Amino acid sequence: MSDDATEIGVDTAVYKTLLESTKAIPWKIDWATLRFAYIGPQIERLLGWSQSSWVGIDDWVERMHPEDRSWVVDFCVAQSKAGVDHEADYRALTAEGNYVWIRDVVHVVRNDKGEVEALVGFMFDISERKKNEEKLLRLQRELEELSYQDGLTGVANRRLLDSVLEVEWASAQRSGQPLSFIMLDIDFFKQYNDRYGHLAGDDCLRRVTQILDSASLRPRDVLGRFGGEEFALVLPETDREAALLVAERSRALINDAAISHQASETAHHITVSMGVATASPAEGGNPAWLVEKADQLLYLAKQNGRDQIVAD
Repeated sequence: MSDDATEIGVDTAVYKTLLESTKAIPWKIDWATLRFAYIGPQIERLLGWSQSSWVGIDDWVERMHPEDRSWVVDFCVAQSKAGVDHEADYRALTAEGNYVWIRDVVHVVRNDKGEVEALVGFMFDISERKKNEEKLLRLQRELEELSYQDGLTGVANRRLLDSVLEVEWASAQRSGQPLSFIMLDIDFFKQYNDRYGHLAGDDCLRRVTQILDSASLRPRDVLGRFGGEEFALVLPETDREAALLVAERSRALINDAAISHQASETAHHITVSMGVATASPAEGGNPAWLVEKADQLLYLAKQNGRDQIVAD
């Protein structure tokens, strides 16, 4: 054997040793036959399938999560035919029946005529990275939920109420259904805080929230804290009469709770004043108008002596 041949053999052995000592799993597929020309032995440590069991592209496809299979195969085949290097993340099936997140980085090899000759690439285990990504996404969702949640009572805050109103207004414009909005204010709440202290005031707000939340609201109805001692109810597909029934039931439940309020000028327990506004968004207007209308009606309820409901 010539020195050049010996050197080539040594180089090949060195490259193979280097490739097989990394965590990345090297592989090569012959494009004409779609059969594996090579796959690193690390594949057995990662997925449990023997090196010799990776015969053709069907083995790769069948050992992929069903939810990932279609788009990954279509994407990789299209990119390969176009001669474009690419990468794809998917879940690979282990011999034990579990799944491991894989990132396949693919290089398209062309011959002298520019035709696709082979695909070579590396498989990387990205399970830990995916776990971290999912954890971050979960934290982001939790933070987003918190950003829409009133910190004291746990119900929707003003930001979420505004968002819900925008969505429900647009929905009502399309459907032609009415949309109602109730503004509710605890009567003489400043005096309650002065008499019992702010901690007791916080407890009172939480109790009122629980009472309102128990008023058998429908899935799309949204209860929120508008600010301070003011609460609001967004009632989609609800006309004036139905909204009044919700308001009356809520007010009755709060009265029945008999939360002591010796400093109130209305009663010796917590009472509420309410403004009930109903709109037909398909006829025009905007959500801000509905909120303003409910606020005006609430003001009238307070002017008229509190512990009552005023509707438009």
